[in-house]
Amino acid sequence: MIKSLFAKLTDGLNKTKHGFTERIDQLINNYGTIDEELLEEIEEVLITADVGMNTTMKVIEELREELKERKVIESIGIKEVLKDVLINHIALEEESMVDYETTPQIILVIGVNGVGKTTSIGKIANKFKKNGKSVLLAAGDTFRAAAIDQLKVWGNRVEIDVIAQQEGSDPASVIYDGIQAAKSRKTDVLICDTAGRLHNKKNLIMELHKVFKIVEREYPEAKREVLLVLDATTGQNAINQAKNFKEVADITGIVLTKLDGTAKGGAILAIKDEVDIPVKLVGLGESVEDLEDFDGETFVNALLS
Repeated sequence: MIKSLFAKLTDGLNKTKHGFTERIDQLINNYGTIDEELLEEIEEVLITADVGMNTTMKVIEELREELKERKVIESIGIKEVLKDVLINHIALEEESMVDYETTPQIILVIGVNGVGKTTSIGKIANKFKKNGKSVLLAAGDTFRAAAIDQLKVWGNRVEIDVIAQQEGSDPASVIYDGIQAAKSRKTDVLICDTAGRLHNKKNLIMELHKVFKIVEREYPEAKREVLLVLDATTGQNAINQAKNFKEVADITGIVLTKLDGTAKGGAILAIKDEVDIPVKLVGLGESVEDLEDFDGETFVNALLS
């Protein structure tokens, strides 16, 4: 049986719900009417779920205004208002979603090692393939032999070719080869892995700059997407990574992995607020099908269900 996104999110958010929704429900039961003390308690719940201090303050302020406007005074009514405030906070515009139709398209996937970058590439490739698109992968993380091998394993798994060179090769050269192969084969979507660990930001800037230059020169006709992969279990650290990568790349979307393994699912709210990059995909498990297009409204409804 194919699960709906709501059902998958409800299951996947179990750990976050335990520390978030259950505590909200307890507070509602403990307080008869809404007062400043209750709002402070909800503020603490949001911070504990890694929503972040700045975002929490905004959410609480919006919650306070909405409660006043709707004349809600009983604690039982606060959950529905909080739900609306959170949905309003992370609702995505249509152009912020993954585009499965435009071709040709090149997707550059960036992120540090260990966040699930290569696995996400395999799953993204599978999603495009299921949408009827021809796909090619380029193993641009050449600093780690395991990254090249891992991408080849995923290529075999989803039956998609991988363009690769030897460990230590110039990543920009691999991307160049990938573009030439995609053009000659008239491939719809080229998905490129990039270096996951460089010694300092200067190296990262230089490496990505070379890659982007190759893409601009060799494949100007392709729609470009730059996806940053973050690990949800790292909470605020993921937000710091996003801020660092935003300084060196024009990121168009975030892939948030391991959402099912964390009590810090609230980080999604902070990412949208503090980094202003839309979360486009979320990882909810190990299987090839467990990467879902993110929908803010469904996420909040599942979180507060």
